[in-house]
Amino acid sequence: MKTIARCWWAVIAAAFALSAHAQEAPDAMVKRVSQDVIQTIKSDPKVQAGDQARVREVIESKLVPNFDFERMTALAMGRNWRQATPEQQKQLTDQFRTLLVRTYSGALNQYRDQTIDYKPLRADPGATDVVVRTEVIRPGQPPVQIDYGMGKTPDGWKAYDVIVGGVSLVTNYRDEFNEQIKNGGVDGLIKTLSDRNKGVAAK
Repeated sequence: MKTIARCWWAVIAAAFALSAHAQEAPDAMVKRVSQDVIQTIKSDPKVQAGDQARVREVIESKLVPNFDFERMTALAMGRNWRQATPEQQKQLTDQFRTLLVRTYSGALNQYRDQTIDYKPLRADPGATDVVVRTEVIRPGQPPVQIDYGMGKTPDGWKAYDVIVGGVSLVTNYRDEFNEQIKNGGVDGLIKTLSDRNKGVAAK
C-alpha cells in the first residue's frame, strides 16, 4: 500500500470532468485534467503548505465525483458483496470512500516535479470498459506504471480501480475484507472501517 499511497497524487491528477466533457475519450480526459490538477498542486499555496483541509477539498471536488466507489467497494468485497443488504452496501461504500480519501490525502503533498507519460489507448471505439495506462516519471528513480480501470456510466466515464506497479487498489483490500467478514460478518467490517476512519480523522 505504501507505493500506492506515495503515488496517490497521480490518482488525483487523473481525475476527470463530467458534464460537457462526457463524450470525451477516457484517455484524453485523463491527460487534460491531470495537467490541470498538477498545475493546481504546484500553484496552490495551501496545498504546498500541507493544509489538510484544503487537500481534502481538492480531492472531494476533483477526484470523488469521478470515481465509481460503489463498484470499487463491490470489487474489494468480492463474493461477499452479495451477502450484504442494500443498507450495508451503502454503509460499506461510504466508509471505503472515506478511508481512501482520508488515507491518501497526505500524499498530495508529496508531488515533487514528477511528469506523466500517457500511453496510447488500446480499446475498441465502442468499448464501455477500458484501461488507461500512464507512467509516472520520477527524477533519479525508476518510473512507476499507474493504470486506471474505467467504465462508461450514464454520467460519463468513471474510474473503478487504480493499478500501481501492477498492484490493484481494490484487490489489495480483498484479503483484508474477507478476513474481517470471516471473523465478524459484514457488520464487523463496517465497524472496522468506521473505527479506522475515526482514527485517521483524529490524526
